[in-house]
Amino acid sequence: MIYLSQLVGNPVYDLDGEKIGRVNDLGIATGEVFPRVTSLAVEGPGKTPFMISWRKYVGSFNEDEIRLKVIATDIRFSYLQPNEVLIARDLLNKQIVDTRGARVVRVNDLKLSDTSSSQLRLLGAEVGIRGILRSLSPALERIMLHAARALGKPLPERIIAWNYMDLIERDLSNVKLSVSHKTLDELHPADIADIIERLDPRLRGQVFAQLDEERAADAIAELTDDSMAAELMGDLNEDAASRLLSEMDPDDAAELVSELDYDKAEKLLRLMGVKERSAINQLLGYREDTAGRIMTSEVVSLAEDATAADAVAAIRGLDENFESVHYVYLKDEKDRLSGVVSLRHLITSDSETKLSDIAYGDPVFAHPDDDQEDVSRDIAKYNLLAMPVVDENKRLLGIVTVDDALDVLEEEHEEDLQIAGARRSDPEGRTGSHDILWLLRNELWFFVWMLGLALLALLMGREGRGIVLTLGAAMPAAVVAALDSVSFVTNFFIKNDPDDEDTPSLAGFAFKGIGLGLLFAVFVALVSMGVFSVLFADDASTAHIVRMGTTGFTAAAASIVVSFVLSPAYLVVLRGRDERGLDTSGIVLQVTAMFLSLVVFCAVALALTGSWGS
Repeated sequence: MIYLSQLVGNPVYDLDGEKIGRVNDLGIATGEVFPRVTSLAVEGPGKTPFMISWRKYVGSFNEDEIRLKVIATDIRFSYLQPNEVLIARDLLNKQIVDTRGARVVRVNDLKLSDTSSSQLRLLGAEVGIRGILRSLSPALERIMLHAARALGKPLPERIIAWNYMDLIERDLSNVKLSVSHKTLDELHPADIADIIERLDPRLRGQVFAQLDEERAADAIAELTDDSMAAELMGDLNEDAASRLLSEMDPDDAAELVSELDYDKAEKLLRLMGVKERSAINQLLGYREDTAGRIMTSEVVSLAEDATAADAVAAIRGLDENFESVHYVYLKDEKDRLSGVVSLRHLITSDSETKLSDIAYGDPVFAHPDDDQEDVSRDIAKYNLLAMPVVDENKRLLGIVTVDDALDVLEEEHEEDLQIAGARRSDPEGRTGSHDILWLLRNELWFFVWMLGLALLALLMGREGRGIVLTLGAAMPAAVVAALDSVSFVTNFFIKNDPDDEDTPSLAGFAFKGIGLGLLFAVFVALVSMGVFSVLFADDASTAHIVRMGTTGFTAAAASIVVSFVLSPAYLVVLRGRDERGLDTSGIVLQVTAMFLSLVVFCAVALALTGSWGS
C-alpha cells in the first residue's frame, strides 16, 4: 500500500535515468469501483506542468521515485479525459460524503493499492489524524505512532473505501464525472439533512439541488436550522421552490414559509395549488410556539356510525404523500370530536363493526393556542402517537404528531443545555481548532485562573509579585465557586417556572443562595487554616507563607460569598430575557461570574496585604 502524500513531490526519471520533473498529481478514471490511476501529472523544468499516460509510460514506482519505461524524447503529452479527476487537486483537503456512515468528512490523504509494479488503484480516503501527520512528514507520523503506542493509545487509520464515498461537487473543475451518485439520494432524509448541515456553506446549495423534489422536501423538513432551510429555499427558482413546498407536509411547509421574507413567501404561495396554500395559510394564522403552528391538517376523520370497512377504505384512498396515519377520529352530528380509534383496534375488528363501538370516547386533546411544549409533554405523558387539536366548539382542526413533539422537546432540551453552558458531544471526535474550543468550554476556569494571576501580579507592582503565586493558590476556589453559583442558578431556572404556584419565591431562593455561599466560604476557610496549621506549625521561617496563604483563602472566601449573593441577580436576568424570548448563553453567564469573582478576590487580597501598586 502507498499513499498520495508519499508520491507527490517525488522525482520522475526516464529510461536513461534523466530527471524530467517531479510528481504533481495523479489522475483516476471515476467510473470504476476502485479506480485505476490513468494519468501522471508532472511539474517539469521551469515549473512547466504536463500530463502523461500512466499505463503507457510508467515502468515502476516506490515511495522515493517514479521511473518511466521510455526516454524523455519518446514521451507524448496527454490531457485529462471527461471521466477523470486529479485526486490531489479535486479530492485532497476537500469535503466528501461518507455514504456508509452518513456523514461529511475531510480528505487528509488518499490510500492507493499497488496491484503490480506499475499499476495503482485508489482504495479510499484517510480522514483521520494520521493523514494529516503523514502529509506534514512521514517521519513525524512514525514518531507520533511510536509515542501513541508507548502511551497505550495507538493511532488507527481511518479509511473510507472509495465505494462508500460520494463526491459532493458533481462537476469538479468543469470535469463531468461518470461516477454514480445514487448513494447520496438513497440515504434517509435525516441523514441527508445532517450531511447538508455539516457542509461548507458554498456546497450546501449544490448538494441540495441534486436531490429529486420528494427527497429534497423530506430532507429540508429534517434540518434543525430554520435559517439554513430558508437560505436553501431562497436559492431555488420560484417554480422549483413552490413545487418543493407542495411536496412538504403542511406543518413543515408553514414553518419554512415563516422563515422566508414576506415578498418571497407571497410569490411562492401564489404559485402553489389552492388546497396546499389554504392549509399553509391556516397554520400561519396561529402564533409561533403554539400547537396550531406545529399541527398538520391531514387527518382521517369519519362519522360515528361509520364501520371498520369504511375506515379501511378511507385510509387506502389516501394520497401517498399523506402524513402519517396513527388514529381514525370520530365526529358526531354537530361535527365535534367524539372519539378516537387506534389502527390496532381497527385491524382486529370485523369489517361491519361500528367505529363508535371500538372508539375511545374521552380522548386527550389540545387547543390551537396551547403552548407547544405543554402539548409535547402531554403526548409523551400519555404515550400518544398523535394528539388531536380542536377549536372552542371541539371541532377537529388537525393533529400534532409524535415526531413534531419530539422536535419541540429536543429544542427545549437544547435551550436548557445552552443556558446551563453545556453542549452536545461530538461523536466524530475533535481535531484541530475543535479541541481548543472544547478545552476553552470545559476547562474555562483554568484560563481564568491564569488570567487572574497575571492581573494580580500587575496590580501588586514589582515589589509584591513575589507573593502572587502564594496568594494565587487560593484563586481556583473562588473561580470554581463562581461556576457552582451559575450552576445553582441555571438548575433552579430550568426546573422552576415562575408562573407555577409551587415555585419558591425569589426571596427564598436568595436566602438559600446566601446560605450556601456562607457554608462554602466557611468550609474553605476552615480547611485552609487546618492545612496551614498542620504543614507549617511552629515554623517561624514559613510564617510569611502562612500569612499570605491565609490571606489568599480569606479573599477566596469573600469571593465565594459574593458569587452566591449575586445568584438572585443572575436569576432575574435569565427570567427577564426568557420573557422577552431571548436566548442566554451559559458560557457568557459563567464568564461574567468568574470575572466578578476575580475582581472581588483581587480587591480583598490587595486590601489585606496593602500591596496595591507597591
